[in-house]
Amino acid sequence: MIPHIDTKLPKVGTTIFTTMSQLAAEHGAVNLGQGFPDFSVPERLVGALDRAMRDGHNQYAPMTGVPALRQAIASKTKRVYGCQPDVDAEITVTSGATEAIFNAIHAVVRAGDEVIVLDPAYDCYEPAIDLAGARAVHVPLDPVTFAPDWQRVKDAISPKTRMLMINSPHNPSGAMLSAADMDIVAGLLRGTGIFLLSDEVYEHIVFDGARHESALRYPELRERAFVISSFGKTYHCTGWKIGYCVAPPALSAEFRKVHQYNVFCTFAPAQYAFAQMLDAEPEHYEQLGAFYQAKRDHFRAQLLGTKLKPLPVPGGYFQLADYSAVSDLDDLEFCRWLTIEKGVTAIPLSPFYETPPPGQRLVRLCFAKNDATLDAAIERLQKL
Repeated sequence: MIPHIDTKLPKVGTTIFTTMSQLAAEHGAVNLGQGFPDFSVPERLVGALDRAMRDGHNQYAPMTGVPALRQAIASKTKRVYGCQPDVDAEITVTSGATEAIFNAIHAVVRAGDEVIVLDPAYDCYEPAIDLAGARAVHVPLDPVTFAPDWQRVKDAISPKTRMLMINSPHNPSGAMLSAADMDIVAGLLRGTGIFLLSDEVYEHIVFDGARHESALRYPELRERAFVISSFGKTYHCTGWKIGYCVAPPALSAEFRKVHQYNVFCTFAPAQYAFAQMLDAEPEHYEQLGAFYQAKRDHFRAQLLGTKLKPLPVPGGYFQLADYSAVSDLDDLEFCRWLTIEKGVTAIPLSPFYETPPPGQRLVRLCFAKNDATLDAAIERLQKL
């Protein structure tokens, strides 16, 4: 007899990103769904990876990360945010930001705890909370501006609240938290035992002269925060799966206990390559906002020539678009129709929610693509 499986994740199936990408491949659609670039990794970084492998850096890396990379991260953090984390005690290199988010949750969240999540939220958050035996408490963002209602967040805090999760620039909307928002977060958490997880993987993709308000800029938040970053998003190499977490020593110590028995360490040659890239070419991340702003503006101008209505995009590399002038289908069925009948793949917004806003007609399009890819998509979308 086959043993019965009592799943720990009853709400989890195949992710919407996998589902839509498979559908795109089946129908030859232009895939603006899954959030990865289709252009090249910086040549300096590819060369550095090649040298690292040829120089023999192919065995286990130190559990916390290659020292040279942790030093480069500390220097970059000081350069960008004005604080320099301790190289040995506060920086941990991980196998992507998703692993870092999982580690942070499992480091401090216990069975019966509550974690406040702001909807719409990236789909890896809640499963990690569920696996910790805790409960995700969903607080909706404004359905138009995607701004937080901090009073609703305050009202959601209970004696069981162990963590608040924030994400700026926000996936899927691109909305960003302001300095005033961060001050409010500090006030909400002051005097509590609540930890902060700040998902900042799009930290360098900000537009229109705005400043990314990292939790690392705020000493009061920094002392209770896990700050998560992603090299994959910054350097166009999502398949390398390299991220990192900056957290105070006591939090990092617990984080590393989970990391050590989750993956132990992370792809070594890439760590050496990123260490060289950070030190040798800081202008890459400094100019990344301008690079993507040109793509955002080009894509938005083209969308205005279709029946889709683009929403503002303050940061990140996703464009939300309202399709209510095209169809009354729900967003999942619309995305299937758009892929099969019109040859363009988008991501529906409803999977990012516990309870989607009624009547919302929004899809997410990724503009981290070559101009030829975006132009091909627009040519098809103009036929809607």
